[in-house]
Amino acid sequence: MPRALLALAIGAFGIGTTEFVVMGMLPEIADGLGVSVSAVGLLISAYAVGVVIGAPTLTALGVRFTPKQTLIGLMVVFVVGNVLSALAPSYGLLVVARVLTALAHGSFFGVGAVAARRLVPRDKATQAISLMMVGLTLANVIGVPLGTFVAQQTSWRLVLAGCAVIGLVTIAGLVAWMPAVSGEKTDLRSELRAFRRRQVWMVLGLTMIGFAALFSVYSYVSPILTELGGLTEGWVTPVLALFGVGTTIGTLAGGKLGDRYGLRFVAVGLLVSAALLVGFALTARTAASAVVLLVLFGTVAFAAGPVVQNKVIEAARVRGGSLVSAANQGAFNVANALGAALGAAVLSAGYGYTAPIWVGAALALAGTVVCLAAMRTERADTASPDPVVTDVDTWERATADIGAR
Repeated sequence: MPRALLALAIGAFGIGTTEFVVMGMLPEIADGLGVSVSAVGLLISAYAVGVVIGAPTLTALGVRFTPKQTLIGLMVVFVVGNVLSALAPSYGLLVVARVLTALAHGSFFGVGAVAARRLVPRDKATQAISLMMVGLTLANVIGVPLGTFVAQQTSWRLVLAGCAVIGLVTIAGLVAWMPAVSGEKTDLRSELRAFRRRQVWMVLGLTMIGFAALFSVYSYVSPILTELGGLTEGWVTPVLALFGVGTTIGTLAGGKLGDRYGLRFVAVGLLVSAALLVGFALTARTAASAVVLLVLFGTVAFAAGPVVQNKVIEAARVRGGSLVSAANQGAFNVANALGAALGAAVLSAGYGYTAPIWVGAALALAGTVVCLAAMRTERADTASPDPVVTDVDTWERATADIGAR
C-alpha cells in the first residue's frame, strides 16, 4: 500500500481525536474558562455544525484543485483551528475556533476517500479507504483516552495543541507522499451532476438508515451497560475501549471483504447486526453477554463503512466524485442524529433501556431492504457502464505511475 495512505490515516486520527476528546475534557475546560460543564458541552454541538457547513462548502471550493492540494489546504484549516482553540482566552472564542476546526472534517474524509481509492488498483479501492478510516477508529482507542489523561494531569490546551501537531505531521506526509495523479481537477457542475443519479441517493439512504442502527445503541451505551448490564461506571471506559478495538478490526475487515463482495457484504452485515442486537436486547442484563454482543455489533457495523464510502463514489459516475463522497459523510451525521433521536423517543415514552436496542435492530432490517434495492439499481447500472468510470486503463496508468514514484 502507498505511503500516502499513512498520511491520510494520520489526518483521520487527528480529526477523530480533536472531535471526541472534548467529551473527556469537559470538567477541565469548564474550570479553565470559568463556565459550566453544560456550556462546554455545547462545544460538541458547535463542532457538529462546523462539519455540516464545511463538508459541502469546502469540497465545492476544492473541486478546482487536485485532491492533494485540497487535502493540504484542509489540514491547514485544521491546524489553525486547533491552535486557536488551544490559545482561546474566552469561551466565545473557543466556540468560534472549534467551528473553524470542524470545517475541515467532512471534506477531508470525502476528498481523502477519492484520493485513497486512486492510489491503488481498482480491486483494492475499498481496502484503501478502510486504511484511511482506521485512523478514525484508532482515535477512540488511543487518542481520546490519552488526551483525556493528559488534560487531567496537565492542561486541556496542551491536548488541542497536540492535535495541531498531528495536523502538521499530516501536511508533511501529504507533501512528501501524495502524488498529484491521485486525482484530477474537476468542476462544480460535473460534481453536481452526480446527484442526478438514483444510485447515489440509494447509497446515501443506505448510510442514513443503516448506520442509524449503530447510533441508536451507541448513543445510550453507558446507561445500557450500567442500568441493564449491572456494570459499575469504572468498567464503562474499558468496555468502550474494547468496542473501539472491535470497530478497528471491523473497518480493516470491511476493506478486504468489501472489495470482493461489495454491497452483498453490507446486506449480510446488516442482517447479522439485527441478529446481534436482538440477542443483545434479550441478554442485556447479563454483563458478559452484553459486552460480547456489543463489541461484535460494533465490529460488524463499522465493517460496512469503507464499502458504502467507495460505492457512493462509484455511483457518481463522474471524474472526481469528491462532492458525493463528502455528502456521504453528511449522511453519517444524519444517521447519528436519527439514531439518537429515535432512541430518545422510545426512552421518553418509558420503554426502558432495551428499547433503543430494539430500535437499532429495526433500523438494521430497514437498512437491509434499502441495501437490496441499491444492489438491484447497481446491477442495472452495470448493464450500461459509463466510460468515465470503467476506463480501467486510465486507472491502471495512474496507479502504475504512483508505484513508480
